[in-house]
This record gives sequence, structure tokens and C-alpha cells, in this order.
Amino acid sequence: MTGYSHSPMNSGPSTENRHRVVIIGSGFGGLAAARALEKADVDVTLVARTGHHLFQPLLYQVATGILSVGEIAPSTRLVLRDQKNVTVALGEVDQIDVTARTVHATAGHVDFELEYDSLIVAAGANQSYFGNDHFEHWAPGMKSIDDALELRSRIMGCFEQAEVTDDEEERRRLLTFVVVGAGPTGVEMAGQIAELARRTLKHSFRRIDPARARVILVDAAPAVLPPFGNRLGNAARARLEEIGVEIQLNAMVTDVDYYGIEVKDPDGSRRRIDATCKIWSAGVQASPLGRMLAEQTGAEVDRAGRVLVNKDLSLPGRPEIFVIGDMINLDNLPGVSPVAIQGGKYVAKQIAREVATGRSPAARRPFKYFDKGSMATVSRYSAVAKIGPFQLQGFIAWVLWLLVHLAFLIGFRNRVITLLSWGLHMGDHRSHLNSTARWAYGRQALARAEQSAERETDRATADRDTDRAPAD
Repeated sequence: MTGYSHSPMNSGPSTENRHRVVIIGSGFGGLAAARALEKADVDVTLVARTGHHLFQPLLYQVATGILSVGEIAPSTRLVLRDQKNVTVALGEVDQIDVTARTVHATAGHVDFELEYDSLIVAAGANQSYFGNDHFEHWAPGMKSIDDALELRSRIMGCFEQAEVTDDEEERRRLLTFVVVGAGPTGVEMAGQIAELARRTLKHSFRRIDPARARVILVDAAPAVLPPFGNRLGNAARARLEEIGVEIQLNAMVTDVDYYGIEVKDPDGSRRRIDATCKIWSAGVQASPLGRMLAEQTGAEVDRAGRVLVNKDLSLPGRPEIFVIGDMINLDNLPGVSPVAIQGGKYVAKQIAREVATGRSPAARRPFKYFDKGSMATVSRYSAVAKIGPFQLQGFIAWVLWLLVHLAFLIGFRNRVITLLSWGLHMGDHRSHLNSTARWAYGRQALARAEQSAERETDRATADRDTDRAPAD
């Protein structure tokens, strides 16, 4: 039975006369807002569906065995434990009532409610399959720790099964890895799988040569890394091809199943790529909380579910509700961590100032994003970076990428351990490729059984339709 807390958990005596701020999400934006409110005369409750702060730009390194989970996902409670005006709650927010100013969430079988005077919604985004949500079962995305561990098991499971099978067709399918989406995540993932196969796993198997694995990067767009421009995109493509990645552009994925994917080429023809391991990094969809808020406030949302916010990141007619990070549509801002961090700090500043001075929300200055540039790593010693008018590639960009990502990690210990892990990686050593039989084979067996069941159902339906067809 579900237990429901009728009395909001943040309405006790200690918060009776203080401004209550509820933050939804423990990502870059939510955490930045919470920390920026440390000295404000407010009580903050941060509610998130995970108990950690995920450094998402390095998630692919967990999926490919370079880093461990703990290095990029510290406990949110431990990060904020010394900030006395913050309460952390683990729960999935499923309802926001903007009239009553309450947030409803569930933690396992327990329901609870939070009252707010100011609300910061930083729930982020999920993987988008552009209306083909059934693709997710066969081609998982990479937005969470669970996703990264799942992908690591699939990748290593394919090598392990290829080592023991005697079926050459099955072996080829097992040793074909398809990454859908040639943006930063797809490029980084494809590059790391190629290096894993050609360098790290070299001489580790007796019946297969991991270097013979095919790594295919597929995208419906005509270029690699479109936001970086032609020069850097072409440099990234050249480096990927140098380490053995096959690039297939202008190829739209039309179907995905257990055995592979189907793509449509520009001439309209369709073809299959047989592959057991498929990884999706082709798009994102904002949290459904954005549409929930829009329905109650009259705000608009775009096709990706992002909310069209005011210049101060608030919602129309609701100055007490802010939306930040990947959930906003404002001035074509990209869905990257600096936008979320700067947005979180900006919103916290507005709340703290208005609480301290009684200043009207109408006096807020608009949010201005300072673009510090974009960067993506392609392989060891090689990256691309676009910083204002400067475009860097190769080793210099890679060193800059290392320094920036180390600086943004939470905690000195995590920075040191990550630096050591990267040092070992330079010597072809990955400390976190561990897997279990359940990880390596169990999920594949379930997926294969489901695929067979679907085929049997389709065949039975076709036979039934044939039987019912009238004779000529």
C-alpha cells in the first residue's frame, strides 16, 4: 500500500517563516542553484529521482570502462551535507500544482508533497527516438548510470559471445557495433569503442581478433558534429576513420530490432546493417514536467518538449516558477551543461535578492549566457574545440578538454582518481571493464526471446489473415 504524506515535508516549524525554494533535479542546473543559495535567507528542498549528481559529459567513459560510476556521480547528500539550509529528498516528481504551489513526488511506495514559494525546475532531458520509442529496447541511449552500465554489459557481452560461437554469421553480427547520431556523444562513443577493440582488448582473446570489429557511426545529417562547423567536423571525421570507424551520413534509421537496424539512403533505398549492439545518441526530449507546467500556465513548448520561457527564465504569469537547463527554449541556447550552470546561478541570485530586499520580479535583468565554447574528444590525444573565434583540433584541444572536465568534476578526490584513470588509459589499461554472466548474456537472451516471440506473433497474424481471405 502506498503511504501518502498529507502534511508537506517542508512545512515544519523551522521553515514556517522562511521563503521555501523547491528545486527539481540534481543535475548541473539544480545543483548550481542549490549551492548558490547557501547564504540566502531561504530553506531549500532539492528533490531528484536519483541520489547522485551525474557528470553526464563523461558517462560514455563509464560505458567503455575508463572510469567508474563513483568518479562521475557523487552522492548529492554528501555534496550538500554542509549546507545547512538544504534538504535533499529522493523522489520522482509526478505532479506540480501551480495554483496550490505544491510538488507531489513518490519515493518507492511512499508519496510526499512539497510546498514552495519559489520553484526551480531543472529536470533535464531524456533520449528522443523521434516517435519510435520501441527503438529504445534494442538501441538504448546514454542519459543515466543505468544506461552506461547496460551499454558496457552489451559491448563486453558481444566480445565474449563472439569468442565462443562457431557460427560465423552470428560472430559478424556480434562484432558489429552501430552508434546512431554523429553529435558529440555519438562521436565520443564510437571513438572509444574503436579504441577498445583495437588497442585495449588486443591479444586478450584466443579465437577472435577484436580489431576486426566493425564500428559504424550513422546519422541522417550530412556532417559529423554539425554545431562545430565544417573544419572541425571534417577533422573529427578524418580521425574517426583513421582509427577504423565507418561513417555513414545521410542515412536515416527507419527500424531497429534485435538483429540490427534498417536505414534509408538519400535515393530512397533501404538496407539493413546486421548488428547485435546498437547505441542511440541521435536526439533528446525534455522532461515531461515541461509540458505539465505549460498546460497550467499557458506557456508554449517546442517539438522537443522544451518550454519557451521569459527572458528571466520564469514562466508567463508565474514569476515564482523558473525553468532552466535542457528544458528551456530561449534564444537558441544549446542544451549543454554551462547553460544549466549559469541559469541555476542566475535564478538563485534573483530569488536571494528579492527575498532580501523585497524587490519586485519586474525589476529582474534578463538572463545572459556567456558562451565558453564547445569541445568533444574523438580519441586519445585527439579532440576538437570551438571557443569563440578560435577552432582547435588534435592534441592541444585534447589537453584543453582534459583540464576543463577535471575542473568541472565535483570533489578533489574524484579529480585525482579520474586523472589517474586517464593516465592508465593512455597505457591501454581500463580498470572498469568488469561484467557478469547476467550482464553479458542474460539481457541478450531476454531480448532474443522477445524478438522471437514478436516474429511468431506476426507470423500467426499473417496466417490468420490468409485463412480469412476470400477465395477467388
